[in-house]
Amino acid sequence: MKKQILVIGLGQFGMGLIKTLGKKNAEVIALDVDQKKVQIASAYAAQALCVDATDEDTLRQLNPAARDVCICATGDQSKEAAIICTALLKQMGARRVIARANDELHARILGLVGADEVINPEWAFGERFANRVIDEAILEEMSLGSDLVVTEFKTPAAFANKSLLELNLRRRYEMTVVAIRAAQSGQVKLAQPEEVLHRDDILVVVSTTGSVSRLLEQTKERG
Repeated sequence: MKKQILVIGLGQFGMGLIKTLGKKNAEVIALDVDQKKVQIASAYAAQALCVDATDEDTLRQLNPAARDVCICATGDQSKEAAIICTALLKQMGARRVIARANDELHARILGLVGADEVINPEWAFGERFANRVIDEAILEEMSLGSDLVVTEFKTPAAFANKSLLELNLRRRYEMTVVAIRAAQSGQVKLAQPEEVLHRDDILVVVSTTGSVSRLLEQTKERG
């Protein structure tokens, strides 16, 4: 069964969401007060409506309680609208409400009025991109909580032609290699202990915060 998702606010973040959700076969209802944005969204969403989602009667007609997820993506357009919309969604029985915040105070208020999850795409991207600025070998990083991260990075030259068993990264660096993308073929496969690494292979690891940076710094020093 398709997931039914309500997306409110069609700025860059909201528009990006509906495009991706549509590709993932979700049934998306997209809302905005800007008719031009709604027209663009109609090409990607199952339904795109030009409505004011802070109007209680209008929002109730869309039956938020019947949706799997309701996303309030209006944070970049209006803090007040995001707060009102989030509160209304919860009052109407929405199962899961995700709200976009502009700053820390906004995030706290959204949580207080009922948001199940508060996000800030700019903060999240800034944190991940900072690691790439520090070390070009890090391609992507995603937090799994307070002290665990998933990191995608290029195999250091010092690891070439060595197996994962030989490198023993779990003991030495507190990281587990989950998958490897081969440099030559681009094929992605689950990591096996006997797997021999090649230069420029891409490793996907789960580790404690800072472990990958420490590994890359130490392998540079050896080189």
